[in-house]
This record gives sequence, C-alpha cells and structure tokens, in this order.
Amino acid sequence: MADAGEDVRGRYRTAVPRAPVTSLVPFVHVADVERSAAFYALLGLERRDSFVQDGWLLWCHLANEEAQLMLALAGEPIEPEQQAVLFYLYTPDLRALRTSLIESGVNPGPIEDGSPGPAREMRLEDPDGYVLMVAEAA
Repeated sequence: MADAGEDVRGRYRTAVPRAPVTSLVPFVHVADVERSAAFYALLGLERRDSFVQDGWLLWCHLANEEAQLMLALAGEPIEPEQQAVLFYLYTPDLRALRTSLIESGVNPGPIEDGSPGPAREMRLEDPDGYVLMVAEAA
C-alpha cells in the first residue's frame, strides 16, 4: 500500500480526506423505471422518492435499512451483455428470499458456495441484465 503522499499509479496522491465519503448509492439507468422498481421491491427495497413527468416514472430512490438504489430512465437502449457492474446484496435468510423470488416468477440461480467469499450465495439478473449476487449475511 502506498504511504501518505506517495504517487499511486501515477495518478493520485494518497491522503486522509478531510471529509470522507460515508455512503455510496448505486445509480443505474434502466429501460423501464416502473418495471425495475417492481423487481427490486421483490428484494425488499421500497420506493422512498420519485420523479414523474407526463405520467412516466423517470427516476426513483429505493431503500431498505442500509441498502439503497437509484433508478433513472435510460436515454438509449440497455444492452445486458454490456453491463459492467455487479451488485452484491446481503440477506439474513437466502433460502427464504430465493423461494419468495421463485413464487413471484423470478428465476434465480441455485444457492452455491461463494468461497473464498460468503459461504452461501445466488446469482440473478434484474430486468435490464444487471447481475446481482445475493449472499447470506453471516
């Protein structure tokens, strides 16, 4: 690890920030905000705020406890094979969540060993092809 003030890969100098970031909320573009919000509701995220224009949901903020996500209407078509982000989510009961998703018509992958990470995790995709790994919280 670089020492404070040392050049990191020729780009940044490390230092303790005066005002560190304390929260990070993914903001993703989707083809249909309403559809994506309904999908994430199956994972327990609730709509906390939204922006509607001419009857169309263009943006919304979803949250549940520490989990947060913002969705916005994409200006261009979404191409699932080009999604370069992986969402990692945690649940206290992975089997119960998987059963609930299946009952709601979602097709999650099997629960597998995520070693060297979490002992139990499953993979699923949202309606726009974003990959979600859901792990059981220890």
